[in-house]
Amino acid sequence: AGAVMTYVAKKCGICFQPPSIVLIYKEDSEDKTRQRIMPIRNFSRFSDCGLAAEQLKNNPRHKAYLEGVSLRQLQKLYSLLKGHLGGESLAESLEKFRQEETIDPEEDLNKLDDKELAKRKSIMDELFEKNRKKKDDPDFIYDIEVEFPQGEQLESCGWDVESGEEM
Repeated sequence: AGAVMTYVAKKCGICFQPPSIVLIYKEDSEDKTRQRIMPIRNFSRFSDCGLAAEQLKNNPRHKAYLEGVSLRQLQKLYSLLKGHLGGESLAESLEKFRQEETIDPEEDLNKLDDKELAKRKSIMDELFEKNRKKKDDPDFIYDIEVEFPQGEQLESCGWDVESGEEM
């Protein structure tokens, strides 16, 4: 049994001419930084970015290299390419993507179909992971104790108040 090569993705970007995904990575066993160029074929401004990203991530030739790259990041790169093919500037494409990826706190998630709901959950998961403190973070504190003010008037909530009505 041969040793399994593991790759650590450092940066991932897109090249418009010729259309390709560019990955900067390191091999676990070496200290050298390498570059892998993955050509994008059969993609047009009408293509599905999610499907294209999944196909690339699951491609046997690239799978091991793309282990550390999220599906969402690949979707973003494909959407930038799609915008470019549709004549948008990079700034326009980035802004459009940012709007699609922003969660509106007032939005009623109960009214979304399964696909849109899954997309919102994925955005929330990624945001959570990005903001989460891990044990090896320099500012990680294991046991945080917070003193809450005692003497002040506490604000009551509507659902907090005892009522004679049964639910």
